[in-house]
Amino acid sequence: MHSLFDIIYEDADLLVVHKPADLVCHPTKGDEYSSLISRARIYLQRAGIDTLPHLVHRLDRETSGLVLIAKNPATARELGKIWETRAVQKEYIAVVHGHIGPDQGIIDAPLGKDEASPVAIKDCVRPDGAAAQTEFFVEKRFVKADNAAFSVVRVQPLTGRKHQIRIHLAHLGHPIVGDKIYGGDPDLYLALVEGRLNDEQRARLILPQHALHAGRIRFEWRGRNWDFTSPPEAQFNGLVAAGICV
Repeated sequence: MHSLFDIIYEDADLLVVHKPADLVCHPTKGDEYSSLISRARIYLQRAGIDTLPHLVHRLDRETSGLVLIAKNPATARELGKIWETRAVQKEYIAVVHGHIGPDQGIIDAPLGKDEASPVAIKDCVRPDGAAAQTEFFVEKRFVKADNAAFSVVRVQPLTGRKHQIRIHLAHLGHPIVGDKIYGGDPDLYLALVEGRLNDEQRARLILPQHALHAGRIRFEWRGRNWDFTSPPEAQFNGLVAAGICV
């Protein structure tokens, strides 16, 4: 039987799963296993539950980590209201290029469409953009055998703009490892979608998916505090383990 996803928590109304890297949340094309929502439908069908699942929130295709799935419309509405009020604490972990100087800080930079980029979905920091703030904490600084420098950062988005964490860390001068849109060379993303990504480009990216993981979600709901966690995937951990702390 096809492995659909790792389940972090489940009850009659809620399913919390670890979305693997390189899986879209909503279908674009492909087979019935090609999106998270499709896999959730299959899971409920196998369990004999005759309702349609609803994703409470979503992650970018290459971002791994926690996603909440409501098993019925009432739960979806309740949790949707919580998400709309921003009363949710989200924590991500990322590996970025270079050694970030301060141990912690808040990146406060407005975001909007990058009209100069050949990548249609790319946003950027721009003065007339929507307000966006991201808090970061450096967990570890390390170097690899080739003396390339990296930092592991814990990140808490204080707002919820598209690609916010990726843009803000790149704006800080430390793009996320493997990020094809915000890593500095837009042709990496174009090569990926056009099916012409070569070995040299893959080597520059270091990882097949960007090193961003949604590892923790906290919120209040139905009179209790909910706190879910999920560890990063093997390729993420392997990159960090290969380094020497400095």
